[in-house]
Amino acid sequence: MSLKKALLAATVLALPLAAQAQPVTGVYVGAGAGYNYLQDSDISVSGGGVLGTARGPSRKLDGEFDNGFGGVVSLGYGFGNGVRAEIEGNYRENDVSSLSTNAGPLPGIGGTARSYGVMANALYDFNLGLPIVPYIGAGAGYVWHDYDTVRSRGNAGNAALNSVTIDDEEGTFAFQGIVGAAFPIAAVPGLAITAEYRFLGTLQPEFTAVSRSVTGAATRTKVEVDNYNHSAFIGLRYAFNQPVPAAPVPVVAPAPAAAPAPARTYLVFFDFDRADLTDRARQIIAEAAQNSSRVQATRIEVAGHADRSGSPQYNQRLSQRRADAVAAELVRLGVARSAITVQAFGESRPLVPTADGVREPQNRRVEIVLR
Repeated sequence: MSLKKALLAATVLALPLAAQAQPVTGVYVGAGAGYNYLQDSDISVSGGGVLGTARGPSRKLDGEFDNGFGGVVSLGYGFGNGVRAEIEGNYRENDVSSLSTNAGPLPGIGGTARSYGVMANALYDFNLGLPIVPYIGAGAGYVWHDYDTVRSRGNAGNAALNSVTIDDEEGTFAFQGIVGAAFPIAAVPGLAITAEYRFLGTLQPEFTAVSRSVTGAATRTKVEVDNYNHSAFIGLRYAFNQPVPAAPVPVVAPAPAAAPAPARTYLVFFDFDRADLTDRARQIIAEAAQNSSRVQATRIEVAGHADRSGSPQYNQRLSQRRADAVAAELVRLGVARSAITVQAFGESRPLVPTADGVREPQNRRVEIVLR
């Protein structure tokens, strides 16, 4: 798969991302693959030897490589605080594009350079509360570097051309740096897409180079090569036992508070300059007493009033006697006296405004209010 297609596939997979990533906790596995660039190598003759070539003896070859590919698999453990540790197996491969000496390039080039090995890595995730988790890491391990028939061959057009062949491998100490980002997938807790850059280098492996003269005589020489790799990998990582994000609790709108029951008002009217109860007045008071228990009234207000005939002082006393008479009748009908408040307003709150001294039947009243 080309790098372009791999990136496109990763983009499609990354659509259902998690709203907020969780730190990796416990065991996880991962794998990635992609592009590998192997830096040009100085193939240096070790010791005091020389390497015979068609252009004469040389102490060094320069090797260049085509774009290649690589991949890694890993088994790791996350500590839940951003720190992870893992063991990694890796592989990288690049074809040789040219070999040259200080006098110029050699003809008839072929062969492949490979690296494979095991690394122990330490990584740190930057959990920023975002759908993407950047991370960095470093590792050390052991990597075998293999030159598979890396050669320069003679041809019929140049009978003096020697051939040079390196077909050898050696394992050495390896080191690497990692910069990447994980994109958790909301639909599968613990699963994440990874995109990362890795630099992998090793100490210089020592190979045996064989150069042949036009007479067929072979000369074996020890050479040291460089092995520095730059890789861009797309992969997947799955963390076992990753906590499943709790489903959001639906917000239920609170039920509107019940509106208080409207107050009920009853009007008891009196004859002029009287405070005794008429038959009609007793009927109204009885209805108020009955409804006070039905609606479970917590407070019963009894307010006496008078019209503007007479002095204000007299009307104040008269409205008080009227209110007391109504309250007494309520108590007689079974209403608790403690639930009743009695007030007298005299002529200060007329139901029908009048001039002073005017007799008005609607102002000669007691109001019973159930609350």
